[in-house]
Amino acid sequence: MNGPTATTIQSPTRVGHWFLCGRLRDDDRTQQFCIDSSPFEVGRKRGLPLCLPCPTVSSLHAALVLEDARLFVRDLGSTNGTFVNGIRVQGDCEVDDGDLIQFAEAVFRVCRQASVTESRTLQGDAGDRALALIQFDRLIEQRDVIPFFQPIVSLAENEPMGFEILARSRLYGLTEPKAMFHAAAILDLEGELSRIFREEGARLAKVLPKTAFIFMNTHPKELQDTETLIYSMRELRETYPDQRLVLEIHEASISSPTQMRTIKAALADMDIRLAYDDFGAGQARLAELIDVPPDYLKFDLKFMRDIEKASLQRHKMLQNFIQAVRDAGVVALAEGVETAAADQICRKIGFDLAQGFHYGRPAVAEKYVQRPSGDTDRSQSQAATK
Repeated sequence: MNGPTATTIQSPTRVGHWFLCGRLRDDDRTQQFCIDSSPFEVGRKRGLPLCLPCPTVSSLHAALVLEDARLFVRDLGSTNGTFVNGIRVQGDCEVDDGDLIQFAEAVFRVCRQASVTESRTLQGDAGDRALALIQFDRLIEQRDVIPFFQPIVSLAENEPMGFEILARSRLYGLTEPKAMFHAAAILDLEGELSRIFREEGARLAKVLPKTAFIFMNTHPKELQDTETLIYSMRELRETYPDQRLVLEIHEASISSPTQMRTIKAALADMDIRLAYDDFGAGQARLAELIDVPPDYLKFDLKFMRDIEKASLQRHKMLQNFIQAVRDAGVVALAEGVETAAADQICRKIGFDLAQGFHYGRPAVAEKYVQRPSGDTDRSQSQAATK
């Protein structure tokens, strides 16, 4: 007899009940699926106790088998395999509370509730963290990242002058940078992940206009090893000698003017420009940053949030900051511009460049490829804001 469908969460009916905890899709909430039959079959086929709408899962993928109080998982000849804590299952494999079972790319945590009175609140963060670690090895080894690009617009010319690389992934639990770097931090691989983002972004940016600057990010951990960071950028320059590259360094990670002079000099030698990202620490910090001036200074979102509704005093304060930046020969860039009204304020108070949903959402590089005439496809950029 078939058990419940995958959309049903069963209530425990006896002591020591087993559950699978996870999500059917990336955008679903975490759920509990009660293992209330033996064998408890898992696959893509409708009518199974756990039906997974995932193309990499086989029609009849695996089964969970109860023997007394113990739980075993058995692969049923699936194409993409069944894994327990990252190790492929051969034969029957016993699982315990907290273990991770992976059916192809669909990952679930094994849970055991001691009684019907036990809380059903899921430890979602713990499950997601374990899930991310399972997937992270694939992310690194297969470079399974998807570089997106967001236009940076020249306000004087009303045209994109460059694009920032923003990485994504299709891997379950690792679709956004925050989740990817969370997993990387556990393994002390933030710098490696950041480097892969830059390399994959530069590779796919080749289809963009040759005149466009490609803005690429660093992770604060990379500032702890200046030599390795410079070496990685030199490799990138040798691979893509004609790309117009800009390296972004987060303002908060800058602690030493001497270090920044070293980095800036090395980048200049490679014909790579420098940007300080997320500036927003006030006038004292501005004076410190301008001691080693970048080519671009990106003003933090907190400056720009609801700028069109802000007081004249706030506009004046921001205008003074912008003027000080420009007097130092630095290009001022506004981040997070989302409306036409905010765009008009940015122009009025003196920003040179701007970036945000008003000009285009992050998208694959092909979305921003020029038309054969050589004119930028503004209609695509405008459509991306809708």
